[in-house]
Amino acid sequence: MISIVPNSEWTSLEIQAEQKQDKSDRMEAAAKAVKERKDQKDKKVSVEVSQWINMYGVEALADLIQGMMLANYEQIRFPRREREELQIELTGVEESLRDRAEMAVKEAEILTQSIMFARDLVNLPANYLRPADFVREVSQKMEGTGVEVEYLDREALIEQGLNTLLAVGDASAFPPYLLILRYHNAPENSEVLGMAGKGVTFDTGGYCLKSDDSMTGMNDDMAGGAAVAGAIWALARNHVKTNVVGVIPLCENRISPGGLLIGDVITSYSGKTIEVNHTDAEGRLILADAVSYAVKHEKVTKIVDIATLTGDVVRTLGFGMAGVVASDDEMWSELMDAAEQSGERFWRFPVGREYEKKLESDIADIRNSSRGKCVLIAGGLFIRFFTENKPWLHLDIAGTAWVDTPLFEYQSKRATGFGVTTLYELAKGMKREK
Repeated sequence: MISIVPNSEWTSLEIQAEQKQDKSDRMEAAAKAVKERKDQKDKKVSVEVSQWINMYGVEALADLIQGMMLANYEQIRFPRREREELQIELTGVEESLRDRAEMAVKEAEILTQSIMFARDLVNLPANYLRPADFVREVSQKMEGTGVEVEYLDREALIEQGLNTLLAVGDASAFPPYLLILRYHNAPENSEVLGMAGKGVTFDTGGYCLKSDDSMTGMNDDMAGGAAVAGAIWALARNHVKTNVVGVIPLCENRISPGGLLIGDVITSYSGKTIEVNHTDAEGRLILADAVSYAVKHEKVTKIVDIATLTGDVVRTLGFGMAGVVASDDEMWSELMDAAEQSGERFWRFPVGREYEKKLESDIADIRNSSRGKCVLIAGGLFIRFFTENKPWLHLDIAGTAWVDTPLFEYQSKRATGFGVTTLYELAKGMKREK
C-alpha cells in the first residue's frame, strides 16, 4: 500500500537524490535505503520526496517506488507463508503536483507487483509449476482485468497441428499447453503487438542431457513466459491504451521413450519442416509454433519473443544485459525507447546471410541448431524464419532472468523478473501501423 500524505508518523527513510542519475541508479538508491534499515520487521516507512521531485521530476517517483518494493521482495520458501508487503507513505508533495504524483505512484505500484508476480512464477520449483499450473496461476491473475484468456490443451494442439510444441512436450507425463492472453484496449489503433514467451517449466536438455550443474535452476526456463504474463497483467490493470496478444507455449523438456531424437524431422504449425540437430535447443522449437500461431491466428502486426534461449548470451554479455536480434532498425529503436523507460539493458547482435547459412538443412526447410558458432544469433534467426516477415524482436534473457549473486540492490537471489517492464513500455509506446 502506497499513499501520499501531508505528514507521517511512520519510520522515516532517508533516500539521497544525486545529480545525473538514470532510472537504474534511482532505483538502486531507493532499494539500498530499504535494505539498510536496521529494523526489517517494521514494514511501515515514510519518505520525504520534495528533493527527489525537484531533482528528477514528479514522474520519477515511479523509480523510487519500484526500487523500494523490489528491495522488499522475499523469494518463496517452503512451507509457503504469507509475505508482508512494505507500506509506504510519501510526504513533501506539493498540492499542485498531487494528481501527477498519484498517477505515477499507482502505475509504478501495479507494474512492480507484476514484476514480483513474474519472479514468483520463476522461483517456483518445477513440481509446483507444471504447464497446467502455469495456466491456472496466470488465468487467476487475469480475472476481472479485461484480458481474454484461452488455452489449447494437448487434444487441441494435436487438432490444430502445433507439432513442434507437441514434439518437445510429449516427452513429459505432464502435457503441454498453449496459453493465449488477449488485451485489446485501443480499437482506433490497427497495430497489434504479439508477445511470445518461452514457457519450458523445466529443461533437462532431453537426450542431449544437461550436466547437473547446467540443469540446476532450469525451472527458470519459463522466465520469458512469466515476463509476458506479468507485462500483460500490468497493462490491463493500468488500462493502457494498446493492443497486445501474448502467446506462451508451455511444456517440460524431458527424456522418455517417445522423446525427440537427433535427426528427427518435424512439420511445424506453419507447415515448414525442421530437422532436429539438438534436443536442448527446444525453446526455439516451441517458439516457432507460438510465433506462427500469433501471426496466423491472432493477426499480430509485429512481434517480440522473449526467452532464456542460449548460454551463449551469458558467455558474451554476462548477467547485466540481454541480447537482441532485430528485424530492422525501427523495431530496435522502439525497444531502445522502451528500455530508456524501463532501465533494463540490451545489446543488439548483427544478422546476415552468413549466419542464416548456419541453419541450412539437407533434408528439411531449416535445422534447429547452428553449424558452428554464433549460437545466439542463429537461435534468433531460427525464430525469425516463422514470423512471415513481420517486424520482429528476439530478446535472449538467459543471463538476466536469474542471478545467484544479485548485481543490484533491487534484485534478490534467483528470479529477477527481467523483461516485464520493457515489454510493458514497448506496448505502451507502440506506434500506429503505417
